[in-house]
Amino acid sequence: MADRRSSVFIVLLILVSLLVVVSVPGVCPASGRTNVTDINYWSYPEYTRIVVTLSEKADFSQKRLSRPDRLYFDIKGSAIKSELKTSLPIGNGMLKSVRAAQFDEDTVRVVLDLEKVTEYKVFRLEDPERIVIDVFGAPLQPTLSMKKRIVIDPGHGGHDPGAVGPKKLYEKDVVLDIALKLKKLLSGNPNFEVYLTRDSDVFIPLEQRTAIANSKHADLFVSIHANASPHRDAKGIETYFLNWTNDEEAMKVAARENQISLKRMQKMQRERDVLNVMLDDLKRDNKRDESMALAHSIQDTLAGALQKDYSHTVDLGVKWAPFYVLFGAQMPSVLVEVSFISNPVEEKLLSRDGYRGVLAKSIASGITKYMAAIPDSRTVAAYGKRGGSEN
Repeated sequence: MADRRSSVFIVLLILVSLLVVVSVPGVCPASGRTNVTDINYWSYPEYTRIVVTLSEKADFSQKRLSRPDRLYFDIKGSAIKSELKTSLPIGNGMLKSVRAAQFDEDTVRVVLDLEKVTEYKVFRLEDPERIVIDVFGAPLQPTLSMKKRIVIDPGHGGHDPGAVGPKKLYEKDVVLDIALKLKKLLSGNPNFEVYLTRDSDVFIPLEQRTAIANSKHADLFVSIHANASPHRDAKGIETYFLNWTNDEEAMKVAARENQISLKRMQKMQRERDVLNVMLDDLKRDNKRDESMALAHSIQDTLAGALQKDYSHTVDLGVKWAPFYVLFGAQMPSVLVEVSFISNPVEEKLLSRDGYRGVLAKSIASGITKYMAAIPDSRTVAAYGKRGGSEN
């Protein structure tokens, strides 16, 4: 009997302790917390991108303080992963350092110690959850260079193969070869300076690719990909620019390139912070219109060249969707889907050096026509500064 009373008492004690934990405001069981798993940054002379990676989505608040000048982000319901490096010295003239600490039991505070920062903007990316902070310093002195700067971005790379064809052709290999050919062609124009986000089989995070383009003060950013579909008969070429869309097929392409599910892609587009950063991006110096013009120039040239030599080619046209790799670009930017690697016929074509050469030549021609049509006063490189106004 005594043993039974003892057992009942222990059970009641456990239940009471659980009720106390649940009822105390601000107390969150450790298993339910969001972990701050990583903090990275990419630093350039007048632009720095900081990325805070989380184990899952969490609300956060932000505030800028003076004396000393600093910007902090309080991430709610979160904890610092034990192995995380919590202090990152930067010292690039804009930022002194980035540091993180457990501010209270339920909040991680990330602090940016500022030096000379003119503007900043913040947005989220998913899968993994990331808070992206773009910090801008004072523009550099104008340069005498009148060359137009182009950044070519071969998609995927390293441990990320991208789409894989029926015969195991990797998207990452195809688009790298096209990008290398494209750079060689464009570099033959004395009016161009051409850069690649990668020139070998390495992985570059999506958020770093745009940061590279911004750091180069690029006039254009062109990301190259190969398309894929569960329907093996899907075929054709298409070019995208950044914008809101209700087109489900365009959303499927964006979801695949963003490496998230279609359902999450649609949910993301409904969220206010994503919509705001997209609208802010598109307002900058009529960038939406310029990106659309660039997309049409590339798509028209591609379709014309391929339909001449490859009669089966389908022109899928110019479309728009929220691609992560285009977020935050300070210049006109597009994403080109050069063919369907999932289609056996088009995979075979993509495996051929000659076909890749035609693709590179056509994209180069489209870029050159677009560049020739815009005045020098609208290029970033001509002035050695960021394009457009900041947010």
